[in-house]
Amino acid sequence: MSEPDFQPTLTGPTVIIRPVTSGDWAALFDAGSDPEIWKVHPRSDRYTEPEFRKYFDSAVASKMAFVFVDRSTRQLIGSSRYYGYDAERSEVEIGWTFIARSHWGGKTNREVKRLMLDRAFTFVDTVIFWVGEKNWRSQGAMTKIGGVRRSGLFTRELSGATPHFIFEIGKSQYQQGGRALVT
Repeated sequence: MSEPDFQPTLTGPTVIIRPVTSGDWAALFDAGSDPEIWKVHPRSDRYTEPEFRKYFDSAVASKMAFVFVDRSTRQLIGSSRYYGYDAERSEVEIGWTFIARSHWGGKTNREVKRLMLDRAFTFVDTVIFWVGEKNWRSQGAMTKIGGVRRSGLFTRELSGATPHFIFEIGKSQYQQGGRALVT
């Protein structure tokens, strides 16, 4: 069985999600260089050029990452990626997501999550989200879109010693009404 296409272009009413390219550096750094975006994130210094460069380079290398394009302005307004696809467990992670503050508090987060979840559920039964223990902003966003927190705190080599919660959304839960939470 071949692996799914992890970098399709996904189009919503206000956002286009497309594969990240090395040419996106300047525009994505501009969108992500706001310290307020990263304030409660485990990598709170990601707004700096050296830390954002690591984030960006790993996104391009992953071949599973995206940028978000505002359809009305054509500006890059954020990024996300799939990670850790496990065909046997029928699971994939959506993570490394950020959205420019100009698009906070509106439909953008729900729209990009809906598009990415719709796509993920064509090849897995469960989508997980690793959220930093102190990242109350993302924890609240996960609850709003129907994420269910697994019991306990988790660490992994990729994230260092920083404890994370794992939220999950199951395909059947999503299709039986959970999708409405992200519309």
